[in-house]
Amino acid sequence: MSLAETTDPGLVDVRDLTVEFGALRAVDGLSFSLAKGAALALVGESGSGKSTVAGALLGLHRGTGARVGGSVRVAGTDVQAASDEELRRLRGAGAAMVFQDPLSSLDPYYAIGDQIAEVHRVHARVSRRAARARAVEVLDRVGIPDAARRSRSRPHEFSGGMRQRALIAMALACEPDLLIADEPTTALDVTVQAQILDLLHGLRAETGMGLLLVTHDVGVAAESVDDILVMRHGRAVERGPVGAVLAAPAEPYTRELLDAVPRVDARRTGSRATGEVVLEAVGVRREFGRGKRAFAAVDDVSVTVRRGETLGVVGESGSGKTTLGRMLVGLLAPTAGEIRYEGGPHTGVNPAVQMVFQDPVSSLNPRRSVGESIADPLRARGTGVSSRERDRASGSDEERIRGRVRELLERVGLDGAHYDRYPHEFSGGQRQRIGIARALAAEPRVIVCDEPVSALDVTTQAQVVGLLGELQRELGLALVFIAHDLAVVRQVSDRVAVMRRGRLVEYGPADEVYDSPREPYTRQLLAAVPALDPELAARRRAARRTPAAA
Repeated sequence: MSLAETTDPGLVDVRDLTVEFGALRAVDGLSFSLAKGAALALVGESGSGKSTVAGALLGLHRGTGARVGGSVRVAGTDVQAASDEELRRLRGAGAAMVFQDPLSSLDPYYAIGDQIAEVHRVHARVSRRAARARAVEVLDRVGIPDAARRSRSRPHEFSGGMRQRALIAMALACEPDLLIADEPTTALDVTVQAQILDLLHGLRAETGMGLLLVTHDVGVAAESVDDILVMRHGRAVERGPVGAVLAAPAEPYTRELLDAVPRVDARRTGSRATGEVVLEAVGVRREFGRGKRAFAAVDDVSVTVRRGETLGVVGESGSGKTTLGRMLVGLLAPTAGEIRYEGGPHTGVNPAVQMVFQDPVSSLNPRRSVGESIADPLRARGTGVSSRERDRASGSDEERIRGRVRELLERVGLDGAHYDRYPHEFSGGQRQRIGIARALAAEPRVIVCDEPVSALDVTTQAQVVGLLGELQRELGLALVFIAHDLAVVRQVSDRVAVMRRGRLVEYGPADEVYDSPREPYTRQLLAAVPALDPELAARRRAARRTPAAA
């Protein structure tokens, strides 16, 4: 028996774990254990150290320059003392990991089935034919329809939910004792998220594997695990049975996390609508492709946006909600129908209608300072000069622009002196604030927010939502809030539009849509929202087995 393989009664045993990156101590004296077949969630804000812990369980920090201390034992292997060969055996056969972004974990050039087969061959020493058969078997096991045929597809041919299922299939290929799932549902809409959580629940019951779930979403934890460990600044704040911790948290920080979670049953008080319609879509349709391959992403949709109100737009991925938002802003022209601004038809980009995008990283130029990105709308409006002429501009022009940008940064809660910093120097929530500042630079009357908080933890999400509400009240802005999170949408919206397959299936005041939905599809969406009560989560899981009418 090697040094790394000794008797260990538990599946996971972590004692006084520390992980340091330079001067930063990301994990600070953490201890916990996980029994075989049990499920534990690590919950906390971004930067709490939970993903760093997950990486330490598989020895992923080895060779990175990180300093790892303490004891980590997984599936009978002492991770700290294990040789590289022993770690390779552990990864896949003893424990496997499912990451947040399946596109970064899958090779875009190879078929899904071939990638799963290769993982199986690395650990199982079987023939190519046997590995291929195993790949089809696990794809079928995770609910991929027509698994033999779809195994020949490449990642870009799968939807987001199917790619996540494929990653879970890859993890299952070697029948691990432990599955580590790091934010496996963050980018998924509520129904696909529910399907993935149901899948993990079913696989646990079927295989007896243990589950370590890393998530910032307390509701996802309630749906999926037996115990919860709340982390903050690399330390354990609270641990216990998930029902007990969520029903009666002992620590103030845990209560803060729970208070920040939006509730799908919480009514919004009051309405901000004044009756003045500033933006509307009238019978808009948008087609992509040509000939037989043409399809309508949005089909005959009409909505209005009034001054001072928030219109929420919800639906699954592929429902057309983002396409509708881009038409409202003018980034896409309708194939049919029209966009109207202040009562008249409007084509092209409208400076009075701005957009805040889902991913501020991709919408901010990494080679330009955040101040320059915010200044672009100011120069486009003629406040100062064009960016090409900036070097020849008078000092007063540039001073005026820089002063306005500093005001905007401070208005969204950032330091005005950060004009010359670059996007990578900011956190996710701060980058989203920068995106909001850039939208405000054009002095818009309407801001279309496309999934503005989907990648943020609950406390940062609450801060961004609060900022948008504050700006709306102060400036009289109208907001279009596009999101797959129905709880967030109810929290912010006066009226709600529910979209499915490009069409508007339900539309009305938020309280009516949420409390008395007319359409089976809307009821299905609401039933998929994670519940903070594990018993209610179990009942909803059973209810989700009844599909919505086609």
